[in-house]
Amino acid sequence: MLLENLRFSLNATIPVFMMMVFGWMCRRIGLLDDHTTAKLNKFTFRTTLPALLFMDLSKADFRAVWDSRFVLFCIAATLLSVETAFLYSLLHKDRAERGEIIQAAYRSSAAVLGIAFVKNIYGEATMAALMIVGTVPLYNIVAVTVLSLTSPDSSGKKSGKALAMDTLKGIATNPIILGIIVGIAWSLIGIPQPVILERSVSYLGNMATPLSLIALGASFRTNEAKGKLPVTLGIVFIKLVLFCCIFLPVAVHMGFRGEKLIAILVMLGSATTGSCFVMAKNFGHNGTITAFAVMLTTLLSAVTLTTWLFVLRTLGYI
Repeated sequence: MLLENLRFSLNATIPVFMMMVFGWMCRRIGLLDDHTTAKLNKFTFRTTLPALLFMDLSKADFRAVWDSRFVLFCIAATLLSVETAFLYSLLHKDRAERGEIIQAAYRSSAAVLGIAFVKNIYGEATMAALMIVGTVPLYNIVAVTVLSLTSPDSSGKKSGKALAMDTLKGIATNPIILGIIVGIAWSLIGIPQPVILERSVSYLGNMATPLSLIALGASFRTNEAKGKLPVTLGIVFIKLVLFCCIFLPVAVHMGFRGEKLIAILVMLGSATTGSCFVMAKNFGHNGTITAFAVMLTTLLSAVTLTTWLFVLRTLGYI
């Protein structure tokens, strides 16, 4: 079981890391420049990521598997994770970078990795879809809020009221949030998807992960990242270890087992998602801390996720 879990975790994380390295190499040899990378980030943020979320959520049968207790736990754990990330960000002096720290510390690869991870173990991913309902909308609403409030473009230039209105507008018009809302509504209404629509959306959705990772790697600056190592290591510890130590025992005590517990594990302890970088750049942030956090958590999550799986399996909870 340990070797199988290790193989799966490596298969899930190393290709992700390699796509980031590929983007970085494309930048180094001149295939991608700043202008092209910026356009690629914007394209991914506005089209492929919303299509990916719609693709996953619109096909889930929420009525058949709904579990209010499980969804509420996911929401509560997410809110407490955000609060923990916020407290950690206060240790950092640069206000403009606090938004990046908060987002990178709490936001997991729930949509991208969650369904694949649970499906690989149990053959279906209904609980992962419920976990996405409880977390991904919150992920994006909080991300838009903190990135707007700490944006270098807005700091000190707008009144509190104007900044609040811009933040609300950013949440209401965020393409990722809209993709989530439309996907859930489509599933609940039960509208059949024509083959043409399904294939077109899948083409876009399947491009989301590789394009966002290539853009992330191309935007990564090794010389800038060196000074961000201490704060990034703190993010890695919070993301991959601390949240699991805090919330997994609570989940076990509440009786969550099997597929539900695996979905919670992915929510708490998977790598920082590459879409964090896309959103940070779209709100005017430098993105160095985010990119570094995505790279390190992606690389190290192969070890930590395997360890958590082994512990839960050994104790008989999955």
